Amino acid sequence: MNKLVRVGTTYIPVSNVERSASWYGEKLGAELSYIDEEKAIINLANQSFFLVKAQVNESANFVDAEGNERFSMTFEVGGLEALTQLHRTFKENEIIVGEIENRGHTGRNFVFSDPDGNKFDVWSELSPTFKEKFNI
Repeated sequence: MNKLVRVGTTYIPVSNVERSASWYGEKLGAELSYIDEEKAIINLANQSFFLVKAQVNESANFVDAEGNERFSMTFEVGGLEALTQLHRTFKENEIIVGEIENRGHTGRNFVFSDPDGNKFDVWSELSPTFKEKFNI
C-alpha cells in the first residue's frame, strides 16, 4: 500500500541564514549539516530542517479564524517535568517563550519563537507511536 510514512524535512523562512543556523545550534542543540548563502540544513528532534533565506517579515506562522497568530509545528518532550525543565532552560537562554498552558487536553504546552518570529509549540506528551518505536 502506498502511504505517507514520515515527515522528512520542514522548511523555515529566515532573514539571515548564518545567524539562524547559529541560533538553532546554540539555543536548541540542532546539528548543522550544510550551509550556503541561501539555506542551512539542520537536524533537530529526529528531523531535517531547511532554514531558507526569505523576504523580509516572512514566517511559518499563520492567523487563525479568531485573528490570533499561530505556530505551525509542535515538538514533543517526555512528560511534564521535561517540559518544565525545558521551559526554564529556554528562559535562561533568553529564548522568547510563553507561559506553560493547560489547553484542556492531556499534558501541557508552551510556545517559543526564533529570532525571526517563527513560533513553535512544545507539548509535554510523546506520541504513543514514537514511544513504542523507540521503546520509551
